[in-house]
Amino acid sequence: MNRDMLKGLIELIPDEDINIIYQVIIKFIPEDEHLPDEIESIKEAKEDVSKYGTTPHNQINWD
Repeated sequence: MNRDMLKGLIELIPDEDINIIYQVIIKFIPEDEHLPDEIESIKEAKEDVSKYGTTPHNQINWD
């Protein structure tokens, strides 16, 4: 078995089953370790959203 064979098999899967196969394959992809500065940034962002809320997309003046 090689990647090309696996890609070929995926092409044979019915569309209604693609999500199931995706869920299985994604389990085999290792997660990245978050760096300390990334963890701190996420924490700050969550605190900001909690404190100030968010602005709906349609209320932003994009001009």
